[in-house]
Amino acid sequence: MPKCDHCGAHVSERFARVFADEHGEIHACVSCSANAGIAEAAKERVRGT
Repeated sequence: MPKCDHCGAHVSERFARVFADEHGEIHACVSCSANAGIAEAAKERVRGT
């Protein structure tokens, strides 16, 4: 089962598919970050920053 690389909380396979970066790392999850923070991290990843 995938987990958040920041806090270690387990996340669903679906969450990992949507929010993991190209290396499969999950930098924030709903346990350790506000939903807005997760979305912002995903946008930054797409921009390549």
